[in-house]
Amino acid sequence: MNAETSLPAGPSTTALPADHPKIHGSRIGVLLMNLGTPEGTSYWPMRAYLKEFLSDRRVIEEPRFKWWLILNLLVLTFRPGRKGKDYASIWNKERDEGPLKTITRSQTEQLTQRLEGLAGDRIVFDWAMRYGFPDVKSRIAHLQAEGCDRILLVPLYPQYAAPTSATACDHAFRALMEMRWQPAVRVAPPYHDDPAYIGALAASMRASLARLDFEPEVILCSFHGMPKEYLLKGDPYHCQCVKTWRLLGAQLGLAPERFKLTFQSRFGPDEWLQPYTDETVKALAEGGTKSLAIVAPGFSADCLETLEELDVENREIFLHHGGEKFAYLPCLNDSAEGMDVIEAVTRRELMGWV
Repeated sequence: MNAETSLPAGPSTTALPADHPKIHGSRIGVLLMNLGTPEGTSYWPMRAYLKEFLSDRRVIEEPRFKWWLILNLLVLTFRPGRKGKDYASIWNKERDEGPLKTITRSQTEQLTQRLEGLAGDRIVFDWAMRYGFPDVKSRIAHLQAEGCDRILLVPLYPQYAAPTSATACDHAFRALMEMRWQPAVRVAPPYHDDPAYIGALAASMRASLARLDFEPEVILCSFHGMPKEYLLKGDPYHCQCVKTWRLLGAQLGLAPERFKLTFQSRFGPDEWLQPYTDETVKALAEGGTKSLAIVAPGFSADCLETLEELDVENREIFLHHGGEKFAYLPCLNDSAEGMDVIEAVTRRELMGWV
């Protein structure tokens, strides 16, 4: 008697009891994650957004009680009004939302179209914001409800930092902690030195520069800043920004004296990564530089820090101190070049699942 025929017949795997919970087919979720945006520009929506953002221990590492007093008695009293005016100047009034939300939605829709032939309807694409809405927890729950037993998280931060990539993943992992049946999860790594990313940045910059009616004497490569203390504690963000800047300059054939690295958006009294963008802009103008362009390759989509801080505030600084011609070069956004990068990262990280 053969071993196979000697085994007793097992229960049927095709028939389930009538009261058995519904089982979806095995699917794969892809969740694009970006920083976030307030739900409105008035005081209370801005306050809610800033409170969530500035209460994150990954963002502000001050002792909790000390920071609670500063945040609730000072920051959340005055800052929502000021930042609300800044957001209002760049607000997508047609959709009544911040541009970061508009762009991230479009990136997800385009990625869906680009990869629809990869595995048919087995892949479900979605997007979420670390702060604000749509929130990470609800979108992971949605993907699971759609039958996704595997989820690829794609933080849309080219350079890794604890206050960006890590906190987005923290939020996802907290959602998983509440699930009885967790999906398998992958996290796409930072892509600061990926040839697809560097090539897309270079192509986008060339196209933007070609549309100008002047040739900038200097181009600033401006990244979002962070406290210097975070670097000293081991955060790799600064090193990855430097590598992006170096590779991009080499790809474009720009000498360091014409293509300068700076850091923007500092907050509070502590020392942040230097050189500072605003101080560099002022010094260049006062030193005789008449034409300047700024690019922000640390952002996958234009937002307040690029559209208002760089294109408005730093433009005013440059022109006020003797500069004559200024240009801000847009982020990759949902352009063809930008989508090439997101597609390349997603395809690579899905290998073995599809």
